[in-house]
Amino acid sequence: TTRLVLNGDFIDIALSDYRGKWLVFFFYPSSISTFVCPTRNTSNFLERVDEFEQLGAAVVGASVDSLYSHLAWMEMPRNQGGLGPLNIPLISDMTKSISRDYGVLIEEEGFTLRG
Repeated sequence: TTRLVLNGDFIDIALSDYRGKWLVFFFYPSSISTFVCPTRNTSNFLERVDEFEQLGAAVVGASVDSLYSHLAWMEMPRNQGGLGPLNIPLISDMTKSISRDYGVLIEEEGFTLRG
């Protein structure tokens, strides 16, 4: 079980909540970043969420940012570098355990690869 932000709320979720569905689970380095544009990376998924859902798949994003960082990023308009309203959950992996388990954590830097 881990915490995530969905529709402005902090909730608990487990991988088993997606049993019976395909899961598009993606990682990005950081919500607010100067070395990679996470808004561009996540917007690719956001623009096609309906297509994934029609195929029986859920889309979930994750980074090592805090829940509060995710929430602030979702409240920031896209034209200002944020995501704006978001209809997918973003997992906060501050312990880095999920990122480590999926092999996307850069240990020395404390961030994840895009994956």
